[in-house]
Amino acid sequence: MAGRADSTVLAGARVVLPTGTVENGRVIVEGTRIAGSSAQGAPTVDLSGHWIVPGFVDMHNHGGGGASFTSGTVDEVLTGVRTHREHGTTTLVASTVTGEMDFLAERAGILSELVEQGDLAGIHFEGPFISPCRKGAHSEGLLRHPDPAEVRKLMDAARGTAKMFTLATELPGGIDSVRLLAEHGVIAAIGHTDATYEQTVEAIDAGATVATHLYNAMPGLGHRAPGPIAALLEDERITVELINDGTHLHPAALELAYHHAGAHRVALITDAMDAAGFGDGQYQLGPLAVEVKDGVARLVEGGSIAGSTLTLDTAFHRAVTIDRIPVGDVVQSISANPARLLGVYDRVGSLEPGKDADLVVLNEDFRVEGVMRKGEWIIQPQAVRSA
Repeated sequence: MAGRADSTVLAGARVVLPTGTVENGRVIVEGTRIAGSSAQGAPTVDLSGHWIVPGFVDMHNHGGGGASFTSGTVDEVLTGVRTHREHGTTTLVASTVTGEMDFLAERAGILSELVEQGDLAGIHFEGPFISPCRKGAHSEGLLRHPDPAEVRKLMDAARGTAKMFTLATELPGGIDSVRLLAEHGVIAAIGHTDATYEQTVEAIDAGATVATHLYNAMPGLGHRAPGPIAALLEDERITVELINDGTHLHPAALELAYHHAGAHRVALITDAMDAAGFGDGQYQLGPLAVEVKDGVARLVEGGSIAGSTLTLDTAFHRAVTIDRIPVGDVVQSISANPARLLGVYDRVGSLEPGKDADLVVLNEDFRVEGVMRKGEWIIQPQAVRSA
């Protein structure tokens, strides 16, 4: 029996599976999918000395490659998507920033078409329903209380592609908005919040399941007023987003989250803006001017951190080499957990037969050497040997 023309066996690498790492493992690709067995004669690519991990899943990303998901044209959005794919992110949610309601509804319509085409995995609305006390890089004049009717307006504009809303749940309408989102299977994320510990617990009980970039844009952990961080870390129902770029978090804060929540409750994200994969310079984040210097994005006015220039391959590399987190735990945090939250774990997030052939090839130093999405090489690794 001749091998399929689109069958490939990737062999010899350390393969990270849900059950653990397999030395000298094999990943069989047939067409767009991972297969359980290979046809006789299928070509083999020798990737000895490499790692094969699932494609990365980024559930919080505002842009890259010089393009903004909040304001860019369709072609510009696709440029940003391609930029992140080249860094291993094969599944990506487009995040917006605070804007006028009609503008956000219009953006939702544009982005939803790209979700329907399979270029994006969904839409995340970060703002305008957030606290002016913890606004970060959001325009204060455009902030508003989380009115369930307005949340519903954006959900409807997204035509079923809305995956997540970040809310300051302590504001009027916050708890009712959480309940609305939970009823419709949309993630309610607590973030850009000035909530107390007790208010955060109330929001979790109402159905919130994610902490938007834990530690950032929320009160710090206090011994008498523990605030939202303690509530979010201790509750098994919450997955905590972490931006592992060396700027947003001290390594000890990252370690605390992994230790207390466990790898099964961490989602590594980028919170990237236009400059990710592009370079220093002047940018816009929504209506606000941003300067990127030495890879750090800050508002021109006030100096607040304005998203990141992170790509998930860098987050992976830092987690393994600097933070000393086990590779399997990092894979769980950067692929499986966000895939489960987004409701796409049946297709992506792990290397299992029947799933999309989305994978990343890393060298011994955990640098990207190959990226495959749905069976097609975005970056083709220089194989040790092909046969």
